[in-house]
Amino acid sequence: MDSAHLENDLVNVLFTQEQIQERLGEMAQQIAADYEGKDLLMVGVLRGAVMVMADLSRALPRHCEMDWMAISSYGSGTKSSGVVRILKDLDTDITGRHVLIVDEIIDTGLTLSWLVNSLGSRGPASVEIATLLRKPEALSMPVEPKYVGWDIPNEFVVGYGLDYHEKYRNLRDIGTLAPHVYS
Repeated sequence: MDSAHLENDLVNVLFTQEQIQERLGEMAQQIAADYEGKDLLMVGVLRGAVMVMADLSRALPRHCEMDWMAISSYGSGTKSSGVVRILKDLDTDITGRHVLIVDEIIDTGLTLSWLVNSLGSRGPASVEIATLLRKPEALSMPVEPKYVGWDIPNEFVVGYGLDYHEKYRNLRDIGTLAPHVYS
């Protein structure tokens, strides 16, 4: 879906599809260099990270294994509930593996802080984070991603996997959702 199809749902477009692809390509080159000669397992956080994981992995100039987890700290609103739940766990044993968690956004940091600790307790060689977006003003938990596409303001954004009530995920761009949509 193109942002032109949304009429007044977006306040503005933060990043176009082209900008997103370019940035993911840059991140993939850095990841490939950092993990050269290492057994890399990319762990995508469902559902939002599907677009990021797909495009980031395709931009990698090397083989990598992928697995998925579904965790949530959101209820039905636009703010974190503060409670993390596992909805789908990994199918892969991560003992001795270099794990790269791939997510679309770091908001409060609660979910990813919990996930890093949880995966770290399973005996991996390393656990790092790659995220397309980070909201530094919203962070309430210490989370240090190794790879960040962009820092953004503390606004409600949608597109490229980011949703509001499961809508807007298929938007090619990332934009700020107009308050009248979620108020």
